[in-house]
Amino acid sequence: MTFMPAMCWLGHTLRMSEAPESHLLVVCICADWCGTCRDYHPVLQGVVDDLPGARALWVDIEDHAEVLGDTDVQDFPTLLLLRDGKPLFYGPLLPHRATLARLVQQALTGRLSPLMPDSELRTLALRMMVFARQTG
Repeated sequence: MTFMPAMCWLGHTLRMSEAPESHLLVVCICADWCGTCRDYHPVLQGVVDDLPGARALWVDIEDHAEVLGDTDVQDFPTLLLLRDGKPLFYGPLLPHRATLARLVQQALTGRLSPLMPDSELRTLALRMMVFARQTG
């Protein structure tokens, strides 16, 4: 028998094996007061629009504090890439279109290996998957 991590949050139970509709979820954790984050939004959306199979999810630390829970984001913007619910990348990335496009393309084509997440990152990944489903 295989143990599948699950989480119940905001009335939803989600297993780590359940991915959102898109193959790749590109989560941008940001703040509206951050000028770099505001610059990132059209760059991120443009890259995702150009690459079928990817979906962008914008998570503002103030507007969506309940989604982030206890996660302490140090740098903005911070990206979390999830393929089939598994974290592939988690960290800050400046709004350089070519760098972001290359990272997303590598994730889509399987050239990024899944991270070995600690419990905090697993929880964050599950929360982002639930939030992605709620926001359609």
